[in-house]
Amino acid sequence: MSSQDIPEEKHLPSEQGDAHHGAVAVADDPFADPGLPVHKPRIQDIDERAAKRSERTVAMLFTLSMLATVGFIASYVSIPVEKTVYIFPIGKVSGLNFALGMTLGVALFCIGAGAVHWARTLMSDVEVADDRHEIAAPADVKAKVMQDFADGANESGIARRPLIRNTLLGALALVPLSGVVLLRDLGTLPEDKLRKTLWAKGKLIINQNTMEPLRPEDVLVGSLTFAMPEGLEEDQHDFQNQIAKAALMLVRIKPADIKDKQELEWSHEGIVAYSKICTHVGCPISLYEQQTHHVLCPCHQSTFDLSDGARVIFGPAGHALPQLRIGVNDEGFLEALGDFEEPVGPAFWERG
Repeated sequence: MSSQDIPEEKHLPSEQGDAHHGAVAVADDPFADPGLPVHKPRIQDIDERAAKRSERTVAMLFTLSMLATVGFIASYVSIPVEKTVYIFPIGKVSGLNFALGMTLGVALFCIGAGAVHWARTLMSDVEVADDRHEIAAPADVKAKVMQDFADGANESGIARRPLIRNTLLGALALVPLSGVVLLRDLGTLPEDKLRKTLWAKGKLIINQNTMEPLRPEDVLVGSLTFAMPEGLEEDQHDFQNQIAKAALMLVRIKPADIKDKQELEWSHEGIVAYSKICTHVGCPISLYEQQTHHVLCPCHQSTFDLSDGARVIFGPAGHALPQLRIGVNDEGFLEALGDFEEPVGPAFWERG
């Protein structure tokens, strides 16, 4: 940079300023507190009729919240899960989900809107500036806080306006019921439906691959056959729920190799039928080792000995696989002689 490019000092304003260049004015405190604006009363502060209208509006919103909560519970109980409705412009949606979402949304919105309207129209709107204090407040500050709380409660009018107070308490008391009702879907009710399957005396054993009834000669020594009960179709709406309990695997073992006496009695000519559902977390068992008669769950490697009552010989499973007692009907087809003697699947407390 040349000396010509450097501005001369005479072109800079002087520290005190001069008439030619002008003086630079500097405020004493550019961040001075401008103070609070002048408080302007609201119409509700000077007109009791307007205050009563606001009170009725808030009470109406809280009452709508209560009605919406009741509607939520009624929708949950009365609307079938499979029902669909057409909602423009969304299209077809689940009627139950739409009703639950709308009623719960209205219940929560009305509580919020009522609280906001209450605060904006009836509670005190006088702004108070207060300096920050240390975290450990002295006794006089604590007393001031409690007094401020009492003053705020008094200014809110909650004691003088029982209509608002009672409807608010009603809305706050009812809206949690929505969450309580939803707890119903966290698990099954304490019934016995998980203790029972579709297997029953006289039910034919259907090959799950061919969908044909099985004869004893269809199950060869060393083979693994997957089966399901007669009458269960894949197009049924509850097929997955039913097959998850009734899935069966058949293995033919030489009777001399069967170590468990009850297993031998419940078999037919060495054909044993066990639940396909692992007793650990309910995975389907699909791996069979014919030399050792062991079946393996592919999820966590629980291993069961089908020649010894399907007892657990390795892995995290807690108990043996349930066995299904089988026989042959007059037409020569394999059939069940009853249901499983014990619940299918994981540990007892998970079965309902």
